[in-house]
Amino acid sequence: MKSLPFLFALSVFSAPALAAPPAGVSPHQGMQMPSAAAPEAKLSQKGKVQSAINVPQYTYLEVTQNKKTRWLAVSTVAVKKGDVIRFDDGMEMTNFHSKSLNRTFPSVFFVQRVVVTKEKE
Repeated sequence: MKSLPFLFALSVFSAPALAAPPAGVSPHQGMQMPSAAAPEAKLSQKGKVQSAINVPQYTYLEVTQNKKTRWLAVSTVAVKKGDVIRFDDGMEMTNFHSKSLNRTFPSVFFVQRVVVTKEKE
């Protein structure tokens, strides 16, 4: 029980230091809420799913864009062949070897988010 007052004092006196914004940042800047449309705006890429391979924690997607094929990797997502999806630019990795598939991809883009749309390709 001796530590309870110490923890209370630590939390009370530490809170103002944690609440202060970094130098050069307006105190109100950190309080702004992003608009609801902001996440969608980042999904600038669009493609049609040719195949989907699910492995623990990931889905690999073969996608066509403008008659070119590319591979994406994303946290597990429910998609099927023929779905039109939107996704972010991601980060490309070349000669990526997937241990779970025992396969090396010449190029795969690791993306943050994939959304199935009703758009046409």
